[in-house]
Amino acid sequence: MGIKAALPRYELYLYTAVLAGAMVWASSWILEASSENVNRKTFKESVQPGWHYFGRKMDVADFEWMMWFTTFRNHIVFALAGHVIFAKIFSIVAPKHRSLIFGLYGTLAVLVTMGWTFMPWWCPTASCSTALPGQKKWLVFAAGLTTLASIKLEPYNSWQEALVTGSFNLQDILFYGGVGFSIMRCMSFALENCEKKEGNYTFCDLLKYNFYLPFSSLEREVWNITTKALLHLGVILVVDVFFHYLYILTIPSDLKLVAKLSDWCLAGLAYSNLVYDWIKAAVMFGVINTVATLDHLDPPQPPKCITMLYVFAETHFDRGINDWLCKYVYDYIGGDHDKIFKELLATFCTFFITTLWLGPCQLVYLWSFFNCFGLNFELWVAKLFRFMGEAMSRRIRGVFNAANFWAIVLYNVLSLNSLEFAKLVAKRIIFKGFPLSTLSVLMVTYCGVQLVKEREREQALLEEPEPEKAADAKEKTE
Repeated sequence: MGIKAALPRYELYLYTAVLAGAMVWASSWILEASSENVNRKTFKESVQPGWHYFGRKMDVADFEWMMWFTTFRNHIVFALAGHVIFAKIFSIVAPKHRSLIFGLYGTLAVLVTMGWTFMPWWCPTASCSTALPGQKKWLVFAAGLTTLASIKLEPYNSWQEALVTGSFNLQDILFYGGVGFSIMRCMSFALENCEKKEGNYTFCDLLKYNFYLPFSSLEREVWNITTKALLHLGVILVVDVFFHYLYILTIPSDLKLVAKLSDWCLAGLAYSNLVYDWIKAAVMFGVINTVATLDHLDPPQPPKCITMLYVFAETHFDRGINDWLCKYVYDYIGGDHDKIFKELLATFCTFFITTLWLGPCQLVYLWSFFNCFGLNFELWVAKLFRFMGEAMSRRIRGVFNAANFWAIVLYNVLSLNSLEFAKLVAKRIIFKGFPLSTLSVLMVTYCGVQLVKEREREQALLEEPEPEKAADAKEKTE
């Protein structure tokens, strides 16, 4: 597909200049809107006094960010610090039982946080993962998806939630998140058990796998732990500083204000919301992964940055869940992804499970439909460019990828903000802003896509074996 097709240096420098200028221009519009409307009544709850040093109010609309890094910061630090200390002690005292200690410590942390009623709920669910008759994959999916549906659909979810709520305000959120991840981990464990050639994993193995706090696996050496920790701390501070100047989370909730903003400001708001969501996920993954690295484990990588995404096939939030869906659903059903019906069936089943995982509702239905359509559409359109020259193919595909990028942005704004905000942004950029705003936004996006493609090209060349080494390897095999 021409990933190794090079473009002239001066062309790439031009793309960089255009993209940088557009980012500064859009940010200036958001800064102006934030400063002029800081005292609006609709901002009262979500824009509150920030750091004393700045003398400005701060956007606190994201309850997750405030929960993890303000409200429950000390609890999280205490739990992870305790994990590190216990891990180091038992790695020295009883190295053979280290993984069991990880599981027991995680179980104790969940017990203290969620209460004793959570464990009786989890045990029957987990037992299915180790005691399904015959260990058939279809039984694993049937049991797992049925259990997942029971916490996402009424009236079953309300009944189960009532068993564990009441200790503190955010326990219901932790219940749905924790239970959802536990079900997915139990399904993953059971599917791996189906593929095990000799013997079976035990319930104790499941306990260690499910309740290991950093949620990782595989052995590896420890590298750059201090650098990673300092980097994540720096990112948290930078995000908090930005929230004093750019109210990117609060502004989209005020549709009357949004309707008065410029097209560039709307485009910047939509894009920055997705970038922030990625940063939040990257920091959360990064903090936990740093602890996992201290345990000499190889943690999963953080989500791919939205800036690097211009095709639906690469769009995913959690790499672990994405790999799981690809292995057991998408690639398993779709095969080589070359037949229309099998591809449609594979994408439908994948987004069916994703919809159930996220929680069925109107916004999730729309998000799943558009992403399913986009994935099928781009896979077939890509075949049209196989017979062109590589450099020209790269340029033409860049135009389609720019449109694709904004489709990805708008579809994901549905879940991050609201349907009304997504409709307003799409209407302004695509229809009311045509042709000036539409074409200018696509031009800037095209520049960004080409820069991402250049980075991918350089990475592909680095990963490609040198001709001499490849020849030597070929001779040895012969």
